[in-house]
Amino acid sequence: MVLCPQGIDDRASRGGRWVTETQRKPASLHSIDSETVMPRLEVKVLDERVHQHGLPDYATPGSAGMDLRVLLNEPLVLQPGESTLVHTGLAIHIGDPAFAGMILPRSGLGHKKGIVLGNLVGLIDSDYQGELMISLWNRSAEAVEIEPFERVAQYVLVPVAQAQLVVVDSFNASERAEGGFGHSGRH
Repeated sequence: MVLCPQGIDDRASRGGRWVTETQRKPASLHSIDSETVMPRLEVKVLDERVHQHGLPDYATPGSAGMDLRVLLNEPLVLQPGESTLVHTGLAIHIGDPAFAGMILPRSGLGHKKGIVLGNLVGLIDSDYQGELMISLWNRSAEAVEIEPFERVAQYVLVPVAQAQLVVVDSFNASERAEGGFGHSGRH
C-alpha cells in the first residue's frame, strides 16, 4: 500500500493523517487551504514495526522536517568516534524532479549526546525508491546509547533547480569578481 500525507492541520492521530493510494488526487501537489500547496510523497513501509510509533510527521504546523526513527531490535551503543548505518524501515519516493529530500540531524541529539550524521547531510534524489538509511556518528568522547525507535534525524523536502551549463570565455564583471574565501565580508 502506498500512503501519502494528507495535511498537517487535520491530523487524526499520532503519525498524521494518511490516505491510501486509491484516495490520492492525480496531481502531485495537495492543497491544504486556498493559499498553501503541499507536495505529496509516496511512502512504502518496509517493516511493520514502523507502525508501532507512527509514520514520520511534522510535530507542529511550523515544523520544517519530519522526525525519522531508527529501526533497532535492541539499544545500540556507539563508542567515541564510531559510526554506523541504521535502518528506518521506510522508503519515500518523491517522484517530482522539482524536489529533493534531505536527511538532517536533530539539534538536540548533537548537542546533548554528541551524535551527528556521519555524512553531515543526506541528499535524497527525487527518483530514489530504496530504504532511507541514516549514518550516525558519535563525535563525543564517551559511549552513547541509541534506543530502538529513537528519533535521530529529520526529513526535509526542498525545492531543486537543475542548471544548464553554458561554456563562456569570460564572465560579465561583478562586484565580488574572483575574491575567494572571506572576501564578501570586506566593506
